[in-house]
Amino acid sequence: MIEVAKISGIGEWVTKERKNEHETDVLYLAPNEKVFLVIRPKTIEVRCDGKLGRKLREDYETVMESRYFGRGGVEIVPSGQLEEAELEDLVRLSYNMTLAEE
Repeated sequence: MIEVAKISGIGEWVTKERKNEHETDVLYLAPNEKVFLVIRPKTIEVRCDGKLGRKLREDYETVMESRYFGRGGVEIVPSGQLEEAELEDLVRLSYNMTLAEE
């Protein structure tokens, strides 16, 4: 799974756990206290723009619309279809998009 602390280009963040009836989600919050990453037991979710999200969903069967961000993000099953570097790029993009939402 992704190690956020090792991704270059990401500044400060905090985590918050959210438990529901089936699993525990770890939410990663940027300094503006908005979520940029959700890590679930079997998936990760990131923010992205609509065009990129649509392209990723078309190209990879392990990418779907985000449950947390809706159409403003994607949920990814890390199965090897996307390389680790690509996942890190998506996390970095999500972080930067979230910071820009001030």
